[in-house]
Amino acid sequence: MKTIHSYWAYIVLVVLVIAVVKSVMGLVQKKEFTHKEFRLGLFTLITSHIQLLIGLAWYFMSPWYKALQADPSAVMKDSATRLLAVEHPITMVTAIVLITIGWSRHKKQVKSEAKFKTFSIFYGLALVLVLTRIPWSNWF
Repeated sequence: MKTIHSYWAYIVLVVLVIAVVKSVMGLVQKKEFTHKEFRLGLFTLITSHIQLLIGLAWYFMSPWYKALQADPSAVMKDSATRLLAVEHPITMVTAIVLITIGWSRHKKQVKSEAKFKTFSIFYGLALVLVLTRIPWSNWF
């Protein structure tokens, strides 16, 4: 499960970066919001939600969750364990919530500029959160 979660994370990260870059470019260049941007935003939403499900399944089987249940104060004192047991899951769930809000809000917008702006803000914030709490030492 951990391997699937790790490999799927690459897909989510690449798709999220592409979505943010294209939304910022669309906003700056005043492009028309087309079905391609719609599909990219939806694909980002879907891949991130799949990652959430995989991550939650892995989390409740992980040694970090078991450590957190056994001795929460020890987990909170160790920064590496705290990252995996607390910070990473909470931050990633928050990032996926932002992606979901961005997706929902963009559908209510009529103008292309507003759609690109919504994606840029919400997907961009989600990207920043993801990049700050990826356990890079476990990835390489």
